[in-house]
Amino acid sequence: MDDALDVVPVLRHVLTEIQRRGAIGRVSIDDAIAHAGQYVVALPDDLHGGDLVDLGSGGGLPGLVIIARRPDLRVTLVERRDKRADLLRFGVRGLDATERVEVLAADAEQVVRRSPGAFDVVSARSFGPLLEVMRLATQLLRPGGWLIVSEPPEGTPRINPDEVTSLGMVDDGQVRGPAGAVHRWRSLPID
Repeated sequence: MDDALDVVPVLRHVLTEIQRRGAIGRVSIDDAIAHAGQYVVALPDDLHGGDLVDLGSGGGLPGLVIIARRPDLRVTLVERRDKRADLLRFGVRGLDATERVEVLAADAEQVVRRSPGAFDVVSARSFGPLLEVMRLATQLLRPGGWLIVSEPPEGTPRINPDEVTSLGMVDDGQVRGPAGAVHRWRSLPID
């Protein structure tokens, strides 16, 4: 989005209020927006008007940043805690995105049962172990869809490539930027 900087004041206001209400820890909101912006950078270049689901949306990072910077996407924010889901709804209203964003106060497994294979992209930040996130993503993604996750902390054991392949995923590479890195995985298309 060319005018992405225009959304920063509104996004900063929304996220600051969510932080004040306790759903975002003691971090610089500008730094949090910059890191969440890496998810936007990692979105595939040819994705226009697709469907994205953000698992464990919590205080809205990266979900609300994606919503603010990619108005072409339809987004589903998934947060099992009702109070946090209410804060996400507040954020969506603040970003004037209620027409294209759904907030679900649900467990990720419920979303899998409700919407299998319905998404082009799954994003997840600190949601759980990577293989578990991949297992959920393969059930949520359309063939050829993408999973975007934060890079695990240093010292985290690498996952076995055979396990990734058995889940129907391939490594699509790390996306680095000034605020850190995220990793992109691709679900295998159906032959």
